This record gives sequence, structure tokens and C-alpha cells, in this order.
Amino acid sequence: MALIVHKYGGTSMGSTERIRNVAKRVAKWARAGHRMVVVPSAMSGETNRLLGLAKELAPAKPTTPYNRELDMLASTGEQASSALLAIALQSEGVQAVSYTGWQMGVQTDSSYTKARIERIDDERVRADLDAGRVVVVTGFQGVDELGNITTLGRGGSDTSAVAIAAAMKADECLIYTDVDGVYTTDPRVEPDARRLAKISFEEMLEMASLGSKVLQIRSVEFAGKYRVPLRVLSSFTPWDIDINEEAVSGTLITFEEDETMEQAVVSGIAFSRDEAKISVLGVPDKPGIAYHILGAVADANIEVDVIIQNLSKDGKTDFSFTVNRAEFARTVDLLKTKVLPTLGAADIVGDTKICKVSIVGIGMRSHVGVASKMFRVLSEEGINIQMISTSEIKTSVVIDEKYMELAVRALHKAFDLDQPAN
Repeated sequence: MALIVHKYGGTSMGSTERIRNVAKRVAKWARAGHRMVVVPSAMSGETNRLLGLAKELAPAKPTTPYNRELDMLASTGEQASSALLAIALQSEGVQAVSYTGWQMGVQTDSSYTKARIERIDDERVRADLDAGRVVVVTGFQGVDELGNITTLGRGGSDTSAVAIAAAMKADECLIYTDVDGVYTTDPRVEPDARRLAKISFEEMLEMASLGSKVLQIRSVEFAGKYRVPLRVLSSFTPWDIDINEEAVSGTLITFEEDETMEQAVVSGIAFSRDEAKISVLGVPDKPGIAYHILGAVADANIEVDVIIQNLSKDGKTDFSFTVNRAEFARTVDLLKTKVLPTLGAADIVGDTKICKVSIVGIGMRSHVGVASKMFRVLSEEGINIQMISTSEIKTSVVIDEKYMELAVRALHKAFDLDQPAN
């Protein structure tokens, strides 16, 4: 009798009819003898609706007390969907009880709107499971040491589900979404994208960090740290699909690098439109310059991605890096007001019409010439590469945003990702 954690996204919980279907699916697993913990998101659109109301009333400058109230407000979306799911399960003749994150004992730090889980007390849930109940736990939230409700940030229900699965040593954590697994790339960009039966945690971590929206990156990090078996599958398959078929559907995110997985040099193409490039021109080429620029950016809690420093000429160099497009204006303002006056640089220029395209695959470790093939394919399409970043299992390039879809399709074909796996 396995302990299984199910997580359902907002679209899966989008109406009472969909909630009823989720309840029927969970009931099927419970009747098959599994001990079930279910983590639902808020009903689709509900969190945005609540935060929209807060925005209408917000103070001119957001403060910590304001962010505390945002968490109080946003957490109610998951509380409502959890209670509704428990009611739907009861109507199916299944014993069920719902808990908020604080009732479950999900302890977090006090970083309102983006809290991090520190520990989970699963004693109460285990007692319910032993009594034969299905336990429904609100995703996305917890409680800090002072008893304040906190939320984990966008996509936090994924992280909640994986953390609960880790704490309870679940046999598997099933993430039900509006897609039926992890694809070689976004099917909306490349219609020939293939669903992967398996992907390694390392590859999934890279895909999530590079723009794939299937799983929140923190949930993948959590799964990797605590070795939680994850499966991504669709909540829109019929609820009464055979449970043995359902249990092997979707994409398994695994720690095992079997021979089949190693045959694929590149497993997927990730991309991100949310990029902006900033170049600090005419920087004195001397020790400590990179820290002088990026230290101030890091202190402002702005995440930097690709970094390039050009060759020195006449004692000067150009220093370029990328940030999330939403942070572009704030970063430029910070550099102009706090860094440039003490740096002696000539100017700052920026470009918000760029994107990042990446190839990912554990097979890249043992194959040479993968990056050069990527560069050749882009060259043949007339696409200029502005910046390059590499790691052991990925190569990323920054290019003009207007060429993004062309680049993804060309690379997808060049690395045979449109071909069925062997």
C-alpha cells in the first residue's frame, strides 16, 4: 500500500465540475488501497482576482506589513479549493479532511510573498492516514515562527506538494497539470515536439531554470535534494482511466540515467522571452570591477544570468549581463545612480528585445561538438548570437527576440528531437 501525493493545478480546480472529477480520480486511487495526500492550487484566476483587489487599495510604497496582508489574502484561495475538494470527496463516500498549511505544520521563514519551507510536521496527517482518511492540504502556504501565514510565491503549490512528499517519504509525487507531461520543447512553438517518457532531474532542473513552465524550479530543486520521485501528467484524461495505465503515463522525472536516456545527446530545447541585456561601456579594466557592478545588483536582490566581459582595449572594457525583463528599468536606474558615479564608466546601454534559447541534455557530457553544431545551425538560419553561456549539460545563447521561434524549430529538427525515441 503506497503513500502517494497528488498535486492539482488551478485549471484542474477551475470549476465545481472539475473539482468533482478530481475527487473521483483521487477516490479511485484511495479505493485501490493507496494512502492519499492531495495538494490543490486555488481555482484558476482566484489568486489574481484577490491580488487585484489588494492592488486597488495598496499603499503608494509596498511595505513588509502590506506584504504580510497579501499573504493573508492570497492564502484563502487554496483554503477554499481544499475545503471544496474535501467536500467533493465526502460526496464520493470517501473519508476526507482538509488542512491549511499552518494546520499541517508547514514551517517557513518570514519572507512574505516568497517564503521558503524550513520543516514540516507530518504527525497530524499520518494519524488521519492511519484512520483511513484522504488528507487535503492547501498548497502555496505555510506559517512562520511567529504564527504569521506566509505564501511561497507563484507556483508554490508544486513546492508544497514535493516538500510534503519528501517529509512523509512518499513513494511518488504526481503533479497533475493541463499538459500531459514534459515535452522536447513547447508544442505551441514547435508542433512536432515530443512528450518525453523520462527525463533526469538534472535536465528538468535546467529546463525549469531556462524557461520551461511545466514545473516551478524550486519544486524540482526540492525533489532533487530529497530524492522524491516525480511524475508530471494530465488532469484532463478521463478520471476513470485504468489506474495501472495512469500510474505510468506522463513524464517520470528520475535519478536514473539508463542506457536509453544516454542515447539522446540533447533531450530538450528551452527558451525564455523574459530577458533583457545591459551593457556597461568603457569600464576601467582592473581587479574588482565585476564585483563593483554585480555586487550592487545582487544587494538589490536582482538575479543576473549570462555574463560577458570583452577584451580590454586602452585599459577599458565593456561588461554585459542579462536580467529578467521585469527588472530591467530598476537595474539600469541602480547602475546609473549608485554604480556609474564611482566606476568611471562611459555609458550604460540596454536591449529589452532579446531572448534566450538553450539546448539541454545529459548526453552532452559524453559527446563533443554539440555546442558547435548549435552555433552552425543558427548561423545557417542567419541568426546572430549575442551572448553564450554553457554548463556540463546545457548551452544557452542570447539572440534577437524576433528569431526565437525560428531558432527553436531549427534546433529541434537539427538534434532529431522530432524523431521517436529508440
